[in-house]
Parts: sequence; structure tokens; C-alpha cells
Amino acid sequence: MRAIVVGGGVAGAASALALRKVGAEVTVVEAYEEPGGEVGSFLGLAGNGLRALAALGCAEAVAALGFEVPRQRMWGASGKLLGDVPRGRLSGDPLNSVTLMRGHLVGELRAAAVRAGAEIVAGRRFQPGSVGAGAGVVTGRRSGSGMTGADVEMDVAGADLVVGADGIRSVTRRMLDPAAPEPRYAGIYTVSGVSERVSGGVAAEPGVFNMVFARSGAFIHITAPGGEVWWSAQVSSPDEPSDASLERLRELYRSEEAPSAVLGAAVRLHRPTLHHVLAEVPVWQDGRTVLVGDAAHPVGAGQGASMAVEDAVVLARAVREEDSVVAALARYDRERRARVAKMARTASANRDAKTAGPISRRINELVMPIVFRHFYERATGWLYAEDLSGALGTA
Repeated sequence: MRAIVVGGGVAGAASALALRKVGAEVTVVEAYEEPGGEVGSFLGLAGNGLRALAALGCAEAVAALGFEVPRQRMWGASGKLLGDVPRGRLSGDPLNSVTLMRGHLVGELRAAAVRAGAEIVAGRRFQPGSVGAGAGVVTGRRSGSGMTGADVEMDVAGADLVVGADGIRSVTRRMLDPAAPEPRYAGIYTVSGVSERVSGGVAAEPGVFNMVFARSGAFIHITAPGGEVWWSAQVSSPDEPSDASLERLRELYRSEEAPSAVLGAAVRLHRPTLHHVLAEVPVWQDGRTVLVGDAAHPVGAGQGASMAVEDAVVLARAVREEDSVVAALARYDRERRARVAKMARTASANRDAKTAGPISRRINELVMPIVFRHFYERATGWLYAEDLSGALGTA
């Protein structure tokens, strides 16, 4: 089987690796020459995502690029502790959540895919005339490393399977269904960074994911093993930001002790990221082309990378176990839709909490401690209990 994967981010690189594990010949088309390193700030991998990575044989290598985050604590704007729960796992699960740079995850997945025999065509965008009809030629650069080399041409029409892993603004999605929904700004943008030598009364215990439900939007901070504080300001704003500078952030979070202290010690700032929402995508596949990751379902809620890796593993399992690509894609569609839809509802509720007004924030400070104490495990058990570690066997 010959497969072309459009996009070399988390979903695309994981899909390439997974498909190689079940014997497919894989080529990845990636728009950017170097999508690794510090690009994209940091992310968390929950237990379900780490177990999906185990199916690909790279969970340990990925975990070594970051650090474990066993606990999650939620704080009100007043500084009140609202909840202290396991981060990205069920109580008693020894597999801790891992936080790392997005680019480092992408880099490891890409390297693993190349080692497994996948080829990467970098520096060219995928713009076929019709994915469904199989038309189009993509030019780019290919080599064993997947990053440099002679120019090559790739005939999309010759592929048995096309995997659209090209993100929330997916070209593949539009080609599959011209009437597919378009992403829209969700009223939140994120600016992340790193701080050093943070003073004041900031919770500095390493390995704890702290989320403050601040007046201007949620603020996350995690103390890394070396003492640096990794942070992310998820600013609530009806309009896309015209100013996302550090000075602007300090002004927005001046009323909350922890965010103010962390921002006051910032030494590095990443570029802003806009949060988008996408209505349910009705067409994920047509028997030859299939969507994975954000191209199919941008879920947010700290699960984007984990869900993308799950997609890759479930897709590869279906390809291995079904008699045809048509049957495999139909099975993938069936197996993923219900879980992803439930995750999308969770993400929507999380966005509402992060953008709550003054009255809702006060209500949340009264209600959330009860919810986290008595209902959190029940509400998240379905998410973290997913175990795909053995899904691909020894293939």
C-alpha cells in the first residue's frame, strides 16, 4: 500500500510512523522545512496519549524530552484553591502526564517515522486539484533525513491512501467536502513563555500544573525541574489581539498574585496563538482520503496531541485488520467519532469556564471545589482510561 500523509506535525508524523508499522509505503508532505525545536510553545500528553505513543514504540523517547507533571491544581482569581487532582490520569495510575515543547514532540515523531522508512517532502504545500479524484502533483525536497536533498515530484494519483493531517485550516478537508465548516475565532488567544527566579507567593512545586481562573482569562504555570516556570496566558478577548506584548499581559493580569509574579519574571515569550472552534465535520473520509487530528476535530482542552496520536494508531490498526482501504476508513470513522464528539463537548465546557464573567467566576469558586472533590474522576475516567498501547502488536 502506498500512503501520502499531508502535514508533518503531530498528527501527520504519528500517522506516518503508525502506517509504517503496519507495512505501508509512506510519504509525508510538509509545508515547513524545520517544524521542530521551540516552535509552538509547550503541550501536555495525558495517559491516553502516552499509551498511544507506546503503540508506536516511542513513548519513552518522547517522555525523555520533557518532564512529568503528576498533579493539577486549579485556583480562583482570589487565590483560593479550587481543586487538586491527578494531571491527565486516573487516581492510582502510575503513568504521569508529561509536558514538553511541541516542536520536540514533532521532531521525535518525524525522526522515528524516517527511521521506520517513511520519506518526508518538506518545504512545499499540498494543493492538488481534487483529493477525492486523486489528481495533482506535489513538488518538494526529499532525503533520508526528510529535510534536504534533490527536488522530487510526487504523483498523488498513485496513492492508495491520502491522510489529511494538515491542521485546522485543512486543504484536504475542503477538497473532501467543499461545504465543510470553516474555523472561527473562539474568543481566546494564548501567549506562552518562560520565567526565571519568580518571587512572591507563587506555588513553585515542580511537576504541578497550576491553572488560575483569572479575570482576563485562564493562566497556567508549571515549574520545571530546573526551576524555570513555563507559563501560558489564555486571554479572553472578543477580538483578535492587536497587542500581545509582555507589557500588555502584565497589565491584564496585574490583579492576580501568581500570574503577576510569573509575568514579572518573564525572560522569553512565544508568538501568540489564536484558539479556533470548528463545527462538527460531517465528512472525515471518502474511502481513499481520511482526516486526522485538527483537520477532523480540533478538541483543545489539553488533549489535542493525545487525540492526534490516538487517531494515528486507530487508523493504522484498521488498515492492518481490514481487507480494503474503503473498509479501513469506514471503521476508523466509526471508532473515532463518538469519542471525539464527547471530547469536543468537554472542550466547549472548559472554554466557558475560562471566559466566565464576574458573576460566573464567583459561582465557580463556590461550586468547583465540590465538583473536583466528588465528580472529577467520574467525569474524566472515560478519557484517561483509553489504552491503545497494544493496538498495533509487534507489527
